[in-house]
Amino acid sequence: MDIFEALSSRYSYRKEFSNGKIPDENIRRIVAAGLKAPSGCNCQSTSFVIVTEDSLREKIAEILPSKVTRTAPVILVILTEEIVTPTGQTFELEDYGAAVENILLAATALGYATVWLDGMLKLDGKAEKIHRLLSVPQEKTVRAILPIGVPKETGVPREKKSWEERVVYNKFE
Repeated sequence: MDIFEALSSRYSYRKEFSNGKIPDENIRRIVAAGLKAPSGCNCQSTSFVIVTEDSLREKIAEILPSKVTRTAPVILVILTEEIVTPTGQTFELEDYGAAVENILLAATALGYATVWLDGMLKLDGKAEKIHRLLSVPQEKTVRAILPIGVPKETGVPREKKSWEERVVYNKFE
């Protein structure tokens, strides 16, 4: 699947995954797409925990209960680290956003489904619970999780606002 087909086919999958495993080669390809994402001042402030161990996935599903977290054969945990550039800037949010988008597209291109879960991590100390569960180093922050698997049901992308509603050339009149 080429990049434009992946862009048009990607959707957020929130239902159950089939029992199919993801070969390690494909997991590595998906995560490598995240590693290749652009990074402000090349700080490369995003890192990943690939969770495949059943007991850890079950514990994450207890912290973030949903159909996707309970049935995903892989849960990818996205971490950031605040790295200050010589000019005093940080790019951890931009870096992690770019990495996640690359991962979403790579998973789609390989025939898998996923969903970007970050809002629910901000509630009730859930990110901190996952941080402790996975023994994440203190200087890293849990930003998002991406449950990845073979969908039981095929989803469809949601409608987007029209070009005219979102794009102008040069300046607003």
